[in-house]
Amino acid sequence: MTESVLLGASMVRLPHQPYQLLLDFLSERFPAIAREVWRQRMLDGKVLDAEQQCLLPAAAYQAGALIYYFREVPNEPKVPFTEHILYQDGHLLAVDKPHFLPTLPAGRYVEETVLRRLMKRLNNPHIVPIHRLDRLTAGVVLFSVNPSSRDAYQRLFRERKVFKCYEALAPALPQREWPYRHRSRLESAQEFFRMQEVAGVANSDTIIEVSEQQGEIWRYRLYPVTGRKHQLRVHLAALGAPIINDPLYPQLQDIAEQEHFAAPLQLLAKQISFVDPLTGILRSFKSQLNLSV
Repeated sequence: MTESVLLGASMVRLPHQPYQLLLDFLSERFPAIAREVWRQRMLDGKVLDAEQQCLLPAAAYQAGALIYYFREVPNEPKVPFTEHILYQDGHLLAVDKPHFLPTLPAGRYVEETVLRRLMKRLNNPHIVPIHRLDRLTAGVVLFSVNPSSRDAYQRLFRERKVFKCYEALAPALPQREWPYRHRSRLESAQEFFRMQEVAGVANSDTIIEVSEQQGEIWRYRLYPVTGRKHQLRVHLAALGAPIINDPLYPQLQDIAEQEHFAAPLQLLAKQISFVDPLTGILRSFKSQLNLSV
């Protein structure tokens, strides 16, 4: 078998625990999936070992072994928008992600993600996102295509050596002086998928400026110093200017998916720049997408 067999597969290394059968581990590790479903997946050749050989229901559990398996989502929603490759070489891939398309498989989305689409499109099972964007946010996302150089690029983000500029459309804030730096402490809200500002030492930091003032909706540029979940969305909402079409902030809204497609979140990862750790060359990637209401 070739590596392309593993395109779209998830991976897990088996922990040192006393299971007799691999089927026992899978059933307990993923309780939302019935044991009989896992059994059928194994019979269908959708659970593989490191040599890409099919593992049958009677396969013994081997601690430390690497296992590949294929997730399935019944009636996965289709995302009618296409990602575009901005740059590609032997180590790095810069992609313009549309609104609504997840970066990674999660929840209801597996095949309809940037990662799975790129794996199939480029026939490369080694593609991994170096960072990620929320499903509702559009713009530039970087991927590693070569495991040997992956950590060099990931280190840039860990050490905050990447310049990131976002654009957002949000209500006007004429009473505030610009540019403005917003710092606060972000923690998970009661709903696990939302964040909130709480008292305490700041762990999030955003520089905000106004790039265009037209009527009641302004165009903002946002420069995240830190990279907390939903940071830009929470910070603008806290200032009294929630991003246009944001279904989570300041209040949670119940909007049907088809309505979402007609009203994308007006947040765009416009530019990413950094000094390439392999060549020393300054690289800068800009989204070709634009925000409008």
